[in-house]
Amino acid sequence: MHNLPQGYEEQMKRLLGEAGFFAYMRALDEPVSRALRINLLLRADGTPPCAIEGMADPVPWARGAYFVQDGARPGLSPLHEGGLFYLQEPSALSAVTALDPRPGERVLDLCAAPGGKSTQIAALMQGRGLLVCNEPVPSRAQILSRNIERMGVRNAVVTCAPPDLLAPRFEAFFDRILVDAPCSGEGMFRRQIEARSEWTENAPPGCARRQLEILHQAARMLAPGGAMVYSTCTFNDVENEGVLTSFLQQHSDFALEPFALPGLPRAEQGYVHLYPHQIRGEGHFVSLLRRQTDAKSSDSHGRADASPPPANMSALAADVLPDVFAPGCAPERLYAAGDALWSLPEGICLAALGGLRVLRTGLLVARREGRRVVPDHALAMAMRPEEAARTAALSREQALAYQAGEALSLGDLPPGYTLLCHEGISLGWGKQAAGIMKNHYPKGLRRR
Repeated sequence: MHNLPQGYEEQMKRLLGEAGFFAYMRALDEPVSRALRINLLLRADGTPPCAIEGMADPVPWARGAYFVQDGARPGLSPLHEGGLFYLQEPSALSAVTALDPRPGERVLDLCAAPGGKSTQIAALMQGRGLLVCNEPVPSRAQILSRNIERMGVRNAVVTCAPPDLLAPRFEAFFDRILVDAPCSGEGMFRRQIEARSEWTENAPPGCARRQLEILHQAARMLAPGGAMVYSTCTFNDVENEGVLTSFLQQHSDFALEPFALPGLPRAEQGYVHLYPHQIRGEGHFVSLLRRQTDAKSSDSHGRADASPPPANMSALAADVLPDVFAPGCAPERLYAAGDALWSLPEGICLAALGGLRVLRTGLLVARREGRRVVPDHALAMAMRPEEAARTAALSREQALAYQAGEALSLGDLPPGYTLLCHEGISLGWGKQAAGIMKNHYPKGLRRR
């Protein structure tokens, strides 16, 4: 009746026992669990500035996260595109909570697309420190980069590289690493019914080999005393406990560390299984590893360390900054690369990124377009209204019209670039001229 492969059913009976198996099967008939996570970069208390459709009770194990009522469509709100919240599967929120990233640290999300966990990490870092988000698949890396932009993250470097290319550049560099590894996806069987027929008994062992290699490379990049979370959205013990056992046999300087998250079973052995018949979520596996403090640190540690960015702001910065920022609010560590002006995060130097495919090096501030210099949409998404030289508040109807690419008539406003906001949340740039607010919302993002 559930169209599950026989081998998968036998696996789940072995893992859950008869009673647990039938409870799991009943859970597959229940509605999919959804959550939204308020962007703590914009709302530090984790509460929205206004009502969001379908937002219900809090998710206990993730700060600023709330369950979403069945059938609700909060993604239609202009505030979703404004980066106020990210729609996410509830149990997946547990991995970043277990990682516990903090402001000022160096953090790596090694398998980061589409960006839910990366932006959750960024929110907990509060814009301080360095976040490197990596996705080896180019098309998925583009999606990751767009979500980093939408959520207004200033201190992220987005790369597209295999882990073995990153490891030599970042030996023993990061304080915390998240490895949310590609897996056989058994936790998606409720929300993606077609995934059930794609599962084979060969999938878990094949995934486990790749996961173990990713963990080997991640281990090279973790500093002594650092923490690493290994997580999957699958249930089998080949990809979960099996991978951890093999990894620990080869890395004596690592050990599993017990942890506890609110509303979830305690991870006494350093890992926890989350099943859809036991929690409000689709399912996840989360483990926490710690590297010994006396582990040997590589001499190449300094290759990725911070150094002053190139001082080549020149006319590009002078053209745009006075027209856009309130006094004292311009970003620091600026450098020009071609026709683009960037703000580089602390804790990284450009030399460490040489030869890598890099989609984003911090915050894209402005671009030169012909003879004009225009502030970038990424800058608008990262700014708060009080940081802008000029702002204008939009109603919901005006916000939707703006995101559809329409020009607006907002009355007699000063000319120049204006940060357009809805409910105190930045949406993007407009430029007031001749009584009309010209639309500078990116064409590729415009909504019907």
